[in-house]
This record gives sequence, structure tokens and C-alpha cells, in this order.
Amino acid sequence: MINSMSLKFYNTLTRTKQEFKPLEQAKVGLYTCGPTVYATPHLGNLRTYIFEDLLKRTLVTNNYQVNHVMNVTDVGHLTSDADEGEDKMEKGAAREHKTVWEVADYYTQIFKQNIKELNILEPDIWCKATDHIPEQIELIKKIEANGFSYKTSDGVYFDTSKLKDYGRLGKLALKGQKAGARVEANPEKLHPTDFALWKFSPAGSKRQMEWPSPWGVGFPGWHIECSAMSMKYLGETFDIHCGGIDHVTVHHPNEIAQSQAATGKPLAKYWLHGEFLVVDEKRMGKSEGNFLTLDWLKQEGISPLAYRYFCLGTHYRKPLNFSLPALESSQKTWQNLRDKIAMITTESSHGSETAEKEFTEAINDDLNMPQALAVMWGLIKGHESEGVKKHSLLKFDQVLGLGLKDIQPLSIPPAVMEMVNKREQARQAKDWAQADEFRSAIKDHGFTVDDTELGPVVKPIR
Repeated sequence: MINSMSLKFYNTLTRTKQEFKPLEQAKVGLYTCGPTVYATPHLGNLRTYIFEDLLKRTLVTNNYQVNHVMNVTDVGHLTSDADEGEDKMEKGAAREHKTVWEVADYYTQIFKQNIKELNILEPDIWCKATDHIPEQIELIKKIEANGFSYKTSDGVYFDTSKLKDYGRLGKLALKGQKAGARVEANPEKLHPTDFALWKFSPAGSKRQMEWPSPWGVGFPGWHIECSAMSMKYLGETFDIHCGGIDHVTVHHPNEIAQSQAATGKPLAKYWLHGEFLVVDEKRMGKSEGNFLTLDWLKQEGISPLAYRYFCLGTHYRKPLNFSLPALESSQKTWQNLRDKIAMITTESSHGSETAEKEFTEAINDDLNMPQALAVMWGLIKGHESEGVKKHSLLKFDQVLGLGLKDIQPLSIPPAVMEMVNKREQARQAKDWAQADEFRSAIKDHGFTVDDTELGPVVKPIR
């Protein structure tokens, strides 16, 4: 389906839409920031992973070999971006009266189940922060040797003043930056934007997760894990780094800074970020107290794949307004699509060249999924044969990921389909009495017919 059409992404680093050119021909190194496994992921988190899955699928459809790495943060993520407060993992363990290790494993499994239900492709490499402590220590040693760190009573910090373009990703104004908005900041920090590379265990107490280091017993800062693990598996510079828009101002600038300080090279060439899921004009988040989970959605009768379809309707760089009525509408549309696919019992050896070209242009234009859906619906309502439509729709679904290839065709007797077609002709002629007669006859054969925007959809009476 894809030939030599240019592929373009909006690069947060340059604030421009750029043509994608990988460092190595036909291969892509992709790093996506993964979950902090102290609680169940919410729908806003999952929107980000859906966007990253669409990116990966688009790259694969463009014939790139993708090496996808995702971290699992199971240590070091404190409740404040100012490197203060409780460790989220320790907090989760106290809440649930379990060990930190049990909590991490439990919520890692929930996350993996969630992405499976959303038809999100798994990364090629899962990497846990706690499995890469030696790599993180070695990276900090390089940063220290290059003169970018200093030690305080509670840890080893990165000196952001030593890097002249620190904060470029988020266009931070260093003057006036305030640290510790939620908790009291460390008064020993030289600058508000300095961040922890290694934190010492509090005096007189033993953490469940702590390790010896050249600077003292403790644990890594949150940001260092991503630099250490991405460089281990993808090299000192790789193609694409992704995450949520909330990472643009702190986490990702810190990754860039510490990596550049250690290697003298840029960490990634392209930086892509997904916008928030919004509830009542506020982003969905655990700190906001307004988060909803995939399990909650299922309890409301919404399929995970209907949520995926809902996310496809808004570009990944735009906020997405959440509401249950909107999701219910998406579910109805998604189910109509599935029913329509089930009615197509034959598949052509080729698809619609025009529709496939338009679809490719849409996805290659910075993952324009709303336009891709418009192309899909245009094909469904068009005049091509049903077999041609199905061939292209299944190709589209290699990117959309709506589970269309798993739908079994319905066995509809030819006599029933003939009545369905005659009923539709009666409806077009506004002969409602005859249309109702055909509906009754169809029902006598064990089928119902629904009138949808896709045309008539036939289902067996269950």
C-alpha cells in the first residue's frame, strides 16, 4: 500500500512538521515513555499509548523495521517534579499493604492487559528501571566526570546552568522557574531547574528499594532511567522519542540534558508528544482526582476498541474532550463498522487504489487519523464492489487497529440478501409500506435489518 510518499511528523524540538529521515535506512529506533506502575493507568495515559501505537503501525506500514523500546518505571518517580516528596512506588505499597515489588508486578500486569485489550502492539523490548541500576550509575559517573553534577545532603544533582540550551524542548525560561510547587524544594539546589540523578535513602530508615553507589546508598532519580535504557538498546542517538505533552517541560528536557552532558550528542532526532484527555476543562490525571480506568469503561458497557476508535477521531496533538455520550456514539459507529464488515462475504485480490493513496497521504501527514477515518467512510459509502472495499479496509486496519480482520463473515442466504436489496430500493422510492413488508419477510427468515449511515446492516436474530 505504501510506496515512496513522504512521511512527516511534528517535531516538538523544532516546532515544525518535518519529513522523517531515519538515521539508518529502513530502520527506526523508537523509545516511548512507559508507565509508572504504582496504580492502574487511566484513560488519559492510555490515549498516549494509542497515539504511539498508531505511530509505530504507520512506520511499519511505510516498510520500516521498528525497534520499539518502552521503560517500566518501578522506582524513583517522586510525587514532585522538584525531586521531593514520597516515592510513588513506596506510597502505593503503603496504600495496599504490599511490598513495592508486589505492587510493581501487579500494576505492570494490569498495564499489559490494558494495552492488549486496546489492540496496542507490545514493544520489542520492555525494560524495568530496577533491572538497569548499574547502567544508570555508569551514566551518572560520566555526567559527573564531565563536570555537570554536584552533591547535596540528599543526593547528586544535575547542574542545568552548565548546559547553555537546557530546556530548549519546552522553551523554558530559566529565570523565574519555581521548584517545589507541591512540596518544599531542596534549599541546597543551586538552581530551581536542577534535578536529581541519584537520591540518598533517608537517614535512619531503610527503603524497600535501595542500592549502593559511589555516592551513597539510595536510588536513581526518575529521569536518568530513560536516558540509560534508551541508549543501551537504541544507541547514544536514535530516531524517535515519544511521550505525553506533560513531559515537554520537565522530564524530557532533563533526559536531553543528562544524555548530552554524558555523550556530547543529541539523544533523539524527533520528539513527538500526545495531548491530554480533558474532563470538564481539566486534564485527566491521578493528581487531578478525575481519572477513569479501562475497567470502569467496560463496566459502563463500552468496548476498549470503541475507546480506541474514539481516540482516532481527534488528532493526537489536540486535546480530546471526554464524555460518556461521545463514547457511546463512538461505540455505536464502531459496531456498525464491524457489522458492515461481517456482511461482506467475499474479498477481492485488490483494493481501491484511490482510497489507499488517500489513506496513506492522511496517515503520513503527521498521523492525521481523523482524515484517515474520513477516507475509510468514503470508501464504505462509495460504489466499488464489496470485495474491493473489504480488501482496502483490512489494509487500513493494519494502522487503525480496530480488530476488523478478526470479524467472521456472516452466512446470509442469497434470498435474504435479495430481500434486503429490494427493501432498500423501496426505501429509496419512499415506498414505506413495501419496505415494511420486506422487513417482516427478512425477520421470518431469522434476520433483522438496521438502517445506518453505512446503508442496511443485516444481523441474525439471536
